[in-house]
Amino acid sequence: MIDLSSKTALVTGSGRGIGKEIAVKLAKAGADVAISDIDLETAKVTAAEIASSTGRKTIAVAADVSKGEEVERMFKEVFGAFEKLDILINNAGITRDGLIMRMKEEDWDLVLNINLKSAFLCCREAVRPMMKARSGKIINIASVVGLMGNAGQANYSASKAGMIGLTKTLAREFASRSINVNAIAPGFIKTAMTDKLTDAEKEKLASGIPMAKLGLPEDVANAALFLASPLSDYITGQVITVDGGLVM
Repeated sequence: MIDLSSKTALVTGSGRGIGKEIAVKLAKAGADVAISDIDLETAKVTAAEIASSTGRKTIAVAADVSKGEEVERMFKEVFGAFEKLDILINNAGITRDGLIMRMKEEDWDLVLNINLKSAFLCCREAVRPMMKARSGKIINIASVVGLMGNAGQANYSASKAGMIGLTKTLAREFASRSINVNAIAPGFIKTAMTDKLTDAEKEKLASGIPMAKLGLPEDVANAALFLASPLSDYITGQVITVDGGLVM
């Protein structure tokens, strides 16, 4: 059993969906968790649920993680509550899909800022205290489309490919300080987004997956739990695909 009882974690975009599932998984393993979301009320509800069900200390922090000043404030709140940070999960992300010939410049900028710039900003804040502690786990939630591309998602694919490049670079920069930096690339996961698809659309998606089914948020959270734990101490700079075999 993985024991994170002496650890603290910050999960961005964790008010709902995959981020929430990751936060739940870390708390069940014993970590104290900061729930970060742009919607404070959603973050508060999730933090209260996790505290009630796990008994762990949780805080809710509102932040637009694409803005440097808000990221700085968020980290001050986290350190004010926990006095340290052992695990950073960069999960915040959005989509603004469309063929590139019709894609608006603001949609490109918004997706790159929220998905990629946010990871840069959060990593920059996290690495100093982690370097001082000579310990830390950074996990970036990328996507299989960052590895293979996807028509109609030039902005999203570019942002996730950028996260993979960021992951590998930071892994090289901080390996000597015992900071592990890895990425998870989920495939098609059952979320609020896929719930809007018709059964026929879901079947079409599943037909292209060797395991012939969509994944669950828990599948991604299990990978995050492993990478956040001592079991992954000799793993860094890697991209773990959680996709049922979609990308091999």
